[in-house]
Amino acid sequence: MLPTLVALLAFLAFFLGWRFYSRFIAQKLLKLEDDFQTPAHQYNDGLDFVPTNRFVLWGHHFTSVAGAAPIIGPAIAVIWGWGPALAWIVVGTVLIAGMHDFGTLWASVRHRARSIGSIATEVLGPRARSLFLLIIFFLLLMVNAVFAVSIATLFVNFPSSVLPYWLQIPIAITIGFLAYRSRVPLIWPCLIGLALMVGLVFVGAELPLSLPEKAGGVPDVAWWVIIMLAYGALASRLPVWVLLQPRDFINAHLLFLGLIVIYLGLFLGQPEFVAPFFNTEVPADAPPLLPLLFVTIACGAISGFHGLVSSGTSARQLDREPDARFVGYLGATGEGLLALAALLAVSAGFATLGDWQNHYDSWAAASAGGIAAFITGAGNLLANLGLPTIIGSTLVAIMVVAFAATTLDTSMRLQRFILAEIGRDYRLPALANVNIATGITFLACVGLAFGADPDNPGGGGMVLWPLFGTTNQLTAGLSFLVLSLILARLGRPVIYTLLPFLFVASMTTWAMLHNLSTYLADENWLLLLIGSMIFSLNIWLILEGAAAARRLRREKQYG
Repeated sequence: MLPTLVALLAFLAFFLGWRFYSRFIAQKLLKLEDDFQTPAHQYNDGLDFVPTNRFVLWGHHFTSVAGAAPIIGPAIAVIWGWGPALAWIVVGTVLIAGMHDFGTLWASVRHRARSIGSIATEVLGPRARSLFLLIIFFLLLMVNAVFAVSIATLFVNFPSSVLPYWLQIPIAITIGFLAYRSRVPLIWPCLIGLALMVGLVFVGAELPLSLPEKAGGVPDVAWWVIIMLAYGALASRLPVWVLLQPRDFINAHLLFLGLIVIYLGLFLGQPEFVAPFFNTEVPADAPPLLPLLFVTIACGAISGFHGLVSSGTSARQLDREPDARFVGYLGATGEGLLALAALLAVSAGFATLGDWQNHYDSWAAASAGGIAAFITGAGNLLANLGLPTIIGSTLVAIMVVAFAATTLDTSMRLQRFILAEIGRDYRLPALANVNIATGITFLACVGLAFGADPDNPGGGGMVLWPLFGTTNQLTAGLSFLVLSLILARLGRPVIYTLLPFLFVASMTTWAMLHNLSTYLADENWLLLLIGSMIFSLNIWLILEGAAAARRLRREKQYG
């Protein structure tokens, strides 16, 4: 089967999901109301609560949840063959991720824009709130530390991406002021901003920038990690309309431009798959396809981090409740398109089967080189458009860096929100202070980045990264559990959230048990300890959910 036919069939599935399933969710399950006053209007403070045009908010939501994860996951999972990865991306996006992102956004809007962990208090009980918030805080800490080192590594390996990335910031700030203060129609500043970004691709290719090698005895990557975390903390402190919204909107256009040219390169070049549909010669060090496929590809199929964005920043900016369908479901669909592009790039973008096998000769090589495989494959597809290799690789690298940085900004803002909620729970008002919460978030991320692995300054987050996939999916399962109980209280069908919960929870539990047994065999006591704690918290929360379901059943029976 040609990759172009695969792409067309996937496009059709995504369209049908948006056209029919998302409408069913909106009308029959969530029953969106046009006259419902959203938290963006109710608590409008010009900082975090800001009513936002749905196209701008979709840009923020999409680019915040995208990051590098929907690229890395498929680029690793293709080691089992492109067929299983494709099936999970399409089915996961249409039937699971769309419901998850859309549903958590709606639930948060209906609960004063509180996080999904905070909402758990009402449906699972007060103990569940603290447990859920602990899992969320740990997940965000990993995201921040790992995305910072991922961006830093890209800056070092692709110095042509440095100048375009940093010049994007003043462009975005200018657009924010033009749109919100001068009331200039949004379309023109954004088109100009996108044109400038495309022009900067060529500038970056001619003017690559690098930090002085081992300045002060510290590796370049470590310096970039500090710079990115400091930038993320500052950006998370600014009002959303100043930088977050306009930059995410530009990034959304940049990403779609990148996706368009990648798919154009695919359709014009008409390459064939070099990767096998199902790999019967998986390297000996690779884990089993089942259940690891479902945690290796998270973003791009289903991801708990999406629920944190939906119930964190996006819920505070939703102008009208019906916009939740556009922002939530289409945000998940956009991520599915990105995951599909990544999968096609790494399975049809290599020149020969031998080149592909050289890159995927071990699980360790595939895990470490996921982004490099995507940039190589996508660059080869862009060459079908006549673009020089340096221009194609720079464009793709800027895409990856820009979206990873956007996720970093949003994640650090979310971590500040979580700290504020923990402060309210435990009567620590200082944690609700924006500056204090931002400072703690920054120091916690730096501590993990530099303290977890003294031999790899700045890369400490990678020590805990093996726990990310399972922790992320456990969070998604718990979000589905909360949604199911909310719908049950309202007397609405729960099968559309309960079945995804059962599937995600069972696959992730299986994967976590497999990982824990591996950590035990390898005598990796740190990952075994932390993984066991996360697993125990998850089981505890599921038991709390079962108890809440029994209470609800009794209330309806005797109420």
